[in-house]
Amino acid sequence: MITGIIGKKVGMTQVFDPDGTVHPATVIKAGPCVIVQAKNAQADGYEAVQLGLVEETPAKANKPTIGHFKKANVPATRMRREVKLAPGGDAVKTGDQVLVSIFNNGDRVDVVGTGRGKGFQGVVKRHHFGGGAATHGSMFHRAPGSIGASSFPSRVVKGMRGAGRMGGGRVTIRNLKVLRVDADNHLLLVEGGIPGAPSGYVIVRKAIAPHKVKVAQVEKPKKGKK
Repeated sequence: MITGIIGKKVGMTQVFDPDGTVHPATVIKAGPCVIVQAKNAQADGYEAVQLGLVEETPAKANKPTIGHFKKANVPATRMRREVKLAPGGDAVKTGDQVLVSIFNNGDRVDVVGTGRGKGFQGVVKRHHFGGGAATHGSMFHRAPGSIGASSFPSRVVKGMRGAGRMGGGRVTIRNLKVLRVDADNHLLLVEGGIPGAPSGYVIVRKAIAPHKVKVAQVEKPKKGKK
């Protein structure tokens, strides 16, 4: 059984329950995807499929990838990612479609994407250092404090956190709740935020370690003593 799908972040909105409860939600255009390659334990050592995201603008393919798509008899895709297969379910083959309908309302999913790049940042923003005094002639408002004693060891110790480039890496947000599934428009609404900017590519997969949903128990009224 296929456990994930490729999508693009559309933006954020709000979803209201019938009782008026509001949920911040992210809209993801998930799929449609096609299976470009199917991997099995006998030939590759593990079970997985390579998905390709079918987009409105046709993708250009170079000579090596033209043969790859021609072998699977699928159109060329710009974005391709591998997704693991869960045991059980129907057998998959190249050319099959993967749609957002693999998810249901209330499912828990993990979203993997590329976070926004923040550029070169100091230690206060990058590592949440406290910073120096803001008044009385202080000249160390956002500079790091003691990062190495002068007498011994007379150097900055290894592993000391410092300023540098921040963000722009692979980010995984776990255990997001699926609020709505719009199979007709290939849309998926998940509760909360996901990494990346709008129009960024993401992978939505079934949660590896889903949280158990706590069900409220109604206490029965105690019987009075006779």
